[in-house]
Amino acid sequence: MSATKEKDVYKGSTPLGFNVTVNRYAVIIKWVSIALIAVSVLLIVRQLPIGPAVQAMEDWIRDLGIWGPVVFGLLYVVAVVLLVPASALTLAAGALFGLVGGTSIVSLASTTGAALAFLISRRLARNRIAKKVEQYPKFDAIDKAISEGGWKIVALLRLSPAIPFNLQNYLYGLTGIRFWTCVLTSWLAMLPGTFMYVYLGHVGRAGLEATAGGDQSRSPAEWAMMIVGLAATIAVTVYITRLARKALKQHSDIASMSEAKSNHHVERKGWPWGTTITALIALAALSAAAFVKFNPDLLRQWLTSSLGPPSVILREAYEEKPDGPTFDHATLDDLLKSHVDEDGWVDYQGLKQDAVKLDAYIQRVANAPFDEMGRNQKLALLLNAYNAFTLRLILDYYAVPSIQAIPADQRWDDVRWQVGSHTWSLYQIENEQIRPKFKEPRIHFALVCAAVGCPRLRDEAYRADRMDQQLEDQSLYVHGHGRWFQFDPDQDVVRLTRLYLWYGGDFKQVAGSVLSYAARYSPELKRALDTGSNPRIEWLPYGWALNSKENAR
Repeated sequence: MSATKEKDVYKGSTPLGFNVTVNRYAVIIKWVSIALIAVSVLLIVRQLPIGPAVQAMEDWIRDLGIWGPVVFGLLYVVAVVLLVPASALTLAAGALFGLVGGTSIVSLASTTGAALAFLISRRLARNRIAKKVEQYPKFDAIDKAISEGGWKIVALLRLSPAIPFNLQNYLYGLTGIRFWTCVLTSWLAMLPGTFMYVYLGHVGRAGLEATAGGDQSRSPAEWAMMIVGLAATIAVTVYITRLARKALKQHSDIASMSEAKSNHHVERKGWPWGTTITALIALAALSAAAFVKFNPDLLRQWLTSSLGPPSVILREAYEEKPDGPTFDHATLDDLLKSHVDEDGWVDYQGLKQDAVKLDAYIQRVANAPFDEMGRNQKLALLLNAYNAFTLRLILDYYAVPSIQAIPADQRWDDVRWQVGSHTWSLYQIENEQIRPKFKEPRIHFALVCAAVGCPRLRDEAYRADRMDQQLEDQSLYVHGHGRWFQFDPDQDVVRLTRLYLWYGGDFKQVAGSVLSYAARYSPELKRALDTGSNPRIEWLPYGWALNSKENAR
């Protein structure tokens, strides 16, 4: 090999004891590709509501009750037994269950999976597994070391990443170590690594939520504590790992097999396939990030259900036009006064008898001079039209128990509702015509999707000349009822409607944080924030049952 070519290769050995020769450019390309994958993931994350996504997973687990953590743990056990890398599940546990809960669940599940793999190896598939590890150059050394050092060697191997976790589970079943000795030692020795991955998942969730406009702001001091804690956790884990490696070298030949002792020398003078695959994945990730960036509408189906809507930049797109055309909402006003009580419960049976009047109002909306209207006239028309269209949708499928019982393609994404010369879906009215064109987060307390978890449906139509007063009254009502807002100063906890979770970015753009916006309508919360308190946010259940008078009873 020439001097030039020698500069382009790296010689070393793998954790399995194989000697390799790796192209230096391949190493560079590999790490650049990994960096590009990470950047692409972050770019995609910015287009997705990470906070609501995690909350949806938490809701699913909470709905399972005590079986939620059990189901997660069983999935983890299955992954371990099937030799599937479980690091992603460990990170997810940190995001879903927090530090203590995540560590407890993963520790129990990983130990259970390791125990089952041990029993499978020893009792059920010993011969088959033995054949698979015949080519493993360190197995004889491991078997000999365990027979001499027992649990100490198992502990050192668990602490050292020299041998993959899943493979160790089966290898120990082929040795002479006792079952309970192996299980208890594995449980204790795996705790540092488990805690580190759970911590990474916990911190990663907070970071992703912040990146994607998540739910709760954290002070610099809290972020500093989290980062210092993460750094300390990683440092301790790395330190313990190094001690384990050193101890293995001192007490056995597991980690110190020389090239002369190994007959498994592999020369990789060609281009490594692993680098090619990693580079292709990086290109695919970059392409996906670019596609999501320039085609966000294709994610609509994901973002309108449990994951919540996409983030938008609030701005005022229209000016007032004192001499512009107006619109009379008297028909809708009469319908609401007749069939909606002061707490927003709807008499759908009575409304069905007045469906002709509702249809007449909807037809007038279709003929409205929307494009020529001023700012408040437009907003009143859009708010009233959205609520009227939703009432018509419920009547179309009455008596449904919930709007979610209506087929998805005929619900929020059905492009059937006409406003002036435009035909939109309910999704488009809210997320394309109202949110990005009116810097007004209070609209989230005015748009009603016919669910118990929605704000009350007002028993009057919105009017351009009373818009600010009506929106303010609606916001005060929402924050004065426990269905949508609760503040417990003794526990330092604020429980909010999930509207704040799904549309957190809208409230932050106006008030700086979700808590600051909510404090506008809660003097007690405002006093707490002014004194330096930073209450923990919890999300109230969002009932999807129909907002009918029957459900009110």
